[in-house]
Amino acid sequence: MYSLKSLALVPLVALVQQASCAYPGSNTTCSLDSLNRQLSSINSPVSKNATILSAVFVHANGSYGDAEVPPDLPPMLPTGLPELCAVKVNVTSSESSSYIFALFLPSEWNSRLLTTGGGGTGGYLNYLDMGIGTHYGFAAMSTDNGHSSSPYDVTWAYNAAEKEIDWGWRAMHGSVGLSKQLIKTYYGEDARYSYYTGCSTGGRQGLKEAQVDADSFDGMLVGAPAWWVTHLTNAITRIQKVYYPLNNTRSIPSKLFPLIAQTVIEQCDEVDGVKDGIVSSPESCHPDFEVLNCESPTNSSANASACLTSSQLETLQEIYSDWYVGEELAYQGVGISSELGWSTNILPPEPLSFGYDFLRYGVLGDLNWPLSAWNNSVYEHVKTLDIVNEFDANKYDMSPFRDRGGKILMYHGLSDPLIVTRGSSYFYEQVKLATGVSHPITDWFRLFFIPGMAHCLGTSVDAPWHINGAGQNWVLGSNVYSVPGFQDPKHDALLALMDWVEGGKAVDQLIATTWHNQTVTSSGVLRQRPLCPYPKNAVYDGVGDVNDAQSWNCE
Repeated sequence: MYSLKSLALVPLVALVQQASCAYPGSNTTCSLDSLNRQLSSINSPVSKNATILSAVFVHANGSYGDAEVPPDLPPMLPTGLPELCAVKVNVTSSESSSYIFALFLPSEWNSRLLTTGGGGTGGYLNYLDMGIGTHYGFAAMSTDNGHSSSPYDVTWAYNAAEKEIDWGWRAMHGSVGLSKQLIKTYYGEDARYSYYTGCSTGGRQGLKEAQVDADSFDGMLVGAPAWWVTHLTNAITRIQKVYYPLNNTRSIPSKLFPLIAQTVIEQCDEVDGVKDGIVSSPESCHPDFEVLNCESPTNSSANASACLTSSQLETLQEIYSDWYVGEELAYQGVGISSELGWSTNILPPEPLSFGYDFLRYGVLGDLNWPLSAWNNSVYEHVKTLDIVNEFDANKYDMSPFRDRGGKILMYHGLSDPLIVTRGSSYFYEQVKLATGVSHPITDWFRLFFIPGMAHCLGTSVDAPWHINGAGQNWVLGSNVYSVPGFQDPKHDALLALMDWVEGGKAVDQLIATTWHNQTVTSSGVLRQRPLCPYPKNAVYDGVGDVNDAQSWNCE
């Protein structure tokens, strides 16, 4: 075991390995009988409504999870696992609802818990991110949030208020608490530290839980959080009303999105002083889209595949513009440089379910409610509903979490086409205001923007994006963890967070990585760049290799 003083002197990768303790792993200790006895010894409201569904002993280098999953998800089947006990628990949360959580209990345990979040409206067990956690020695947990569905399905929410509460916060809250208790009975001691990792809805889940119970986590790695759900779904519906149906004269054909993206790159790429195809300072660029106007003299001979009509330009402006209701900011506009992701996110061939369908199924409870009926009064109505308190992570005064030593690392791709990047800086600034100037927010909360990264992971412009955020290793392989080839706190945000929480080393910089083939790490590193805590930016020194992180400084 290590004191806080000694933690600061030990490299984090070595620390995780050395702090791991061997615990008996066998079919005897990992069994329904054994786990049920442990559950019966726990005296809590959640445990009284819980049932152990299964307990499976997994041998070293084995696999465990779900091969068959809801649509739009990869198989949740991590491979190459360390020896562990895989436990599945059902909790009855009301007369009409229940949720399931899974818990990985490794034989070589680092005395820590890692809770993993989900995505979209999905109800699934995130075994892939759980598996990643076990390679560090974490006991790892994920909850299905009270239902089984794809990340784009909202039909489960129709006339199901209790299920919505589970999805909003109750499933996560109950799962974290009972997981800690099961860990204590299984290992014979409490987890010394509790961590969280999640992106998108997963980011919201972490922030919401920290606002519900400041004791749940010691450190949170939060990506692109959909924390303002009721505002986000109305904002998406607002754009959908303008854009659909696709034969609408104001609708922009998806084949023109690359043209818009190229216009943005041409006008905004070099704002940061470097011509590299990556828009790194979108907030400092205001593109002139009149160059795309079909009625412009320079486009007089252009066909519809190379220009936009005046009506389409108006739609484009609405997409980018902040949305106000009276004097109130209702939601931020979609970010510059996100255009290449529009066709699979906010503007797919059919209206995205996380908008119109979310409102009619999950909020209004009216399956016949037409998209054309949306207006600002719908938004005003939604604000009066209890659902706001269930879904939105908008309790900005997070001083209870801060005061017990909690730390937050938040990150967000500057090319995110789904969750508006400036929503994260808005959240950060609101928390800063609510928690007071006497406690500098940088002491416990730091926000990092990732130029060129899309929603949670990946890039369309060969930008460095990988920092071991939630879900990022899904595309690299079922047995990949950390940042391949760079398993240290400089490159791995989870290790950096642990260093901050346990060693007091604030995160002044992270290094993002991408490869020649961004999903094949053996293709070799293409680019690495430092990420800087907001409001700082990475600035090129003008001398070194532009693809080398050492050629950039945070200023």
